[in-house]
Amino acid sequence: MQSMLQLGTGGPNNPAGVHRLQYMVDDTRLDNGLRVVVNPDAMAPGVAVNLWYRVGSADESPGCTGFAHLFEHLMFAGSRNVENGEHLAALQAVGGSVNATTSFDRTNYYETVGPHALDLALWLEADRMSSLNVDQTNLDTQREVVKEEKRQRYDNVPYGDQLELLLALNFPSAHPYGHPTIGSMADLDAATLDDVQSFYRTWYQPAAAVLTLSGSISVEQGRDLAHQHFGWLPNRPAPASPVEYPLPQHQGNPEMVVERDVPRPMLHLCWRTPKLTHPDRLAVDLLLALLTDGQSSRLQRALVRDTQLAEGVGGYDMGLARGGSIGVISTRARDGIELDRLAEPVLEVLADLTHHGPTEPELARAKAGFERQWLSALAPVEDRADQLGFYATHFDDPLRINSELDEIERLEPTDIARVAARWFKPDHRATLRYLTKGGAA
Repeated sequence: MQSMLQLGTGGPNNPAGVHRLQYMVDDTRLDNGLRVVVNPDAMAPGVAVNLWYRVGSADESPGCTGFAHLFEHLMFAGSRNVENGEHLAALQAVGGSVNATTSFDRTNYYETVGPHALDLALWLEADRMSSLNVDQTNLDTQREVVKEEKRQRYDNVPYGDQLELLLALNFPSAHPYGHPTIGSMADLDAATLDDVQSFYRTWYQPAAAVLTLSGSISVEQGRDLAHQHFGWLPNRPAPASPVEYPLPQHQGNPEMVVERDVPRPMLHLCWRTPKLTHPDRLAVDLLLALLTDGQSSRLQRALVRDTQLAEGVGGYDMGLARGGSIGVISTRARDGIELDRLAEPVLEVLADLTHHGPTEPELARAKAGFERQWLSALAPVEDRADQLGFYATHFDDPLRINSELDEIERLEPTDIARVAARWFKPDHRATLRYLTKGGAA
């Protein structure tokens, strides 16, 4: 079996003749609740192993922030049959690559190995799912590692507190998204061994995980290996589905102004946007691409290329899942340009899109750019496995990998105008201003 991209030819289910993905995807569950997704690809040289655990910083209790990210480090600190650091070393010794990431809504662990090392990778993952060595020595060591990471990536780099400030501006402090994934160092200092062990027992279990295997493997092999390595783990009730905390759109244009030792003043305009699974999500993504992606995008022309007011402009949605998300348009001023001069063109462009929508050619360019980036990202099996875990976790449908491009292709200029009017009204924005030390607004 081979994963493939097939060219559409039109017809009642594909009137535009768009490119249709036809990845083979098998989706099953073990008796203990572990979801197993297998994507065979006979052309792949190796196999990607990807475990999504349905726990992120949004699942942390007040006073216990940073636990999800802490476990990204603790999970390499040894288990019943594996010494501290041996997980990484054993897979690298057979030519594999290994890593992990944490976000607001999930933590994932992944490795890509040759077919000969797949048994080893799965055995290692099952061992730490069942018997991670969460002791005082490992807790103390990894707590210090996290503190050093915060110093290097957040405290001692320009704009390093950007995420923390954006979250504080857009979410109440008690909201699940009210703190960054790195967490509070005071909370980590106060964490007890019992606290951390309880977090592990709650979340690191089969029923709260999705295992994805993508690459040179058959469906039968994937199912058999998953059952062999994980099927013996106990079936414990998983935590309930996360509670959603929707927020109303901003009122009164809240603003935050900070002075920092940064090279240029920077402006972030923010709007509360729909949650990850909302029907408007893809139109919001396409709107932001129309605004900021590529030299021909509207804000690149309005702020960078034609007027030279800004050094750069970017836009993104945070892709948050629990009730709502945040869309951000960011721009960095050139020397001598006040930030107020950057906000006005952004609002003017949004107003034009609200009233007239994009032209057909620019919408086609945005769709083509989205498709190019998306297909390039899915070519490596490690990225494809991660995307399958994403769809299984958030949409309960890994087969969505084959249909999302079709949804993008069906969007019309009127859809872009509609989401601009609904989610990006000027009166519903919040603003973060970075000023240089001693600079003006």
